[in-house]
Amino acid sequence: MLYGAVALCPTLGGKLGTVDPAGALALPGVRRVLPIESAVIVVAEHFWQAKKGRDALRIVWEPGPNAALDTAAIWTQVNDGATQPGASALTSEDVATALKGGHAADALKHAAKTFDAVYALPLLAHATMEPMNCTADVKADRCDVYVGTQVQQMTQAAAAEAAGLKPEQVNVHTTLLGGGFGRRLEVDFVPAAALASKAVGAPVKLIWTREDDMTHDFYRPPAREAVSAGIDEHGKLSAWALHITGPSITARFDPTNKDPFDSVIEYVQNFPYAVPNFDLTYTRQEIGIGVGYMRSVSHAANCFAVESSIDEIAALASSKPLEFRQQLLAGKPRHLQVLKIIAERSDWGHAPAGHYQGIAFMEGYTSHIAQVAEVSITAGKLKVHRITCVIDCGQTVNPRIVESQLESGIVYGLTAALWGEITLRGGRVQQRNFNDYRVLRLNEMPVLDVHIIPSAEKPGGIGETAVPPVAPALCNAIFAATGKRLRSLPIAGQKLT
Repeated sequence: MLYGAVALCPTLGGKLGTVDPAGALALPGVRRVLPIESAVIVVAEHFWQAKKGRDALRIVWEPGPNAALDTAAIWTQVNDGATQPGASALTSEDVATALKGGHAADALKHAAKTFDAVYALPLLAHATMEPMNCTADVKADRCDVYVGTQVQQMTQAAAAEAAGLKPEQVNVHTTLLGGGFGRRLEVDFVPAAALASKAVGAPVKLIWTREDDMTHDFYRPPAREAVSAGIDEHGKLSAWALHITGPSITARFDPTNKDPFDSVIEYVQNFPYAVPNFDLTYTRQEIGIGVGYMRSVSHAANCFAVESSIDEIAALASSKPLEFRQQLLAGKPRHLQVLKIIAERSDWGHAPAGHYQGIAFMEGYTSHIAQVAEVSITAGKLKVHRITCVIDCGQTVNPRIVESQLESGIVYGLTAALWGEITLRGGRVQQRNFNDYRVLRLNEMPVLDVHIIPSAEKPGGIGETAVPPVAPALCNAIFAATGKRLRSLPIAGQKLT
């Protein structure tokens, strides 16, 4: 077996112009330099030789249409799209009949008090612990692919096309993922391995570096979620409306799908709170780069907007966060039981001196989950002390696996809420490794208290469910501590006093 390293165009969407392979071919162990449309593959006897060969290439790239794209330009596109929805706007009638609930716009005109806020979430990288890699062994009549993948049939098709074979001639051997989280729903790293193996007539293990992976991900899309709400003279929620603006993952991932908004409205279409007038609209605004599914997909963005706004509306109604939610969930025993137990487990309202709590609830993946974050802020520095998590996910076969998924989801959600942000300059991603794309570290880990409610209901989802409530619970706790509302993420870099 030989090894492959790949040089990728540093500008997203760019292509290969010219390459001088002489420097690489002069190095020990380098067997082949293989230019393809948007990359150059170097094959060598060992990976480090392949990487050194890649670094010795003299490449001229064609940056393409994103040469001037930066983070500010992306948000200008998104914000402009929100104010000028035009023909791309999708109303609740387009989404599902279940979303029809009166006329929020009319109800807002007659509300005793109104609320308006815009919540914003940035691009995020999957940052899987194992970067992209694939081993291919191409022969005249067959191909064996050894790869961590979430989509075996798509992997088979991609390898077959690269190898010049029929799909049924490709055998996919699925390894452990090394972290998927939606990143391994993509097959962009697979064809290069098959092309390299075919070119050299030997098995090739192609490995992306951490920097390759960080700068060429299919990122979680930015989301702009604008909430408008009203309360009546009795302090009850009379109207709630959400307008989402951002790219559609589904439209890129599956162009044949007639519902490109299904990856944008997942949680909010299960809006759990009683409100007589409800409206949901979506403006699809693409940003020039590919975006992808990421653990919890749009549940994270939707939950941040819903649960942050519910806290803010409770304050407007002179109500308390927990009690306000309980009133809005009257008649829903599973929902109320989750809130009752989270209050007990977290000792809600009785945090230690100097500590503050925030709560968030979500109905998603047919599970019901609540989290309470307990924090302190000293000299403007945030410390997360404890996160309590209670879930009714229906029947469980192995509760310890459920606990593990919830714990990992909380860590994933904390990382995103505290630091997660991908930025661009000149079409190039600025974050390259874990030194500038921070993840939660051991000494920053809060105490986790996870409780599973015994249930005879049908099993619900677990792997993604714990991610979304983390950010709103955390930001609601920060409000309790400081009186300051955070409506954008990440928290890092924002003034907390």
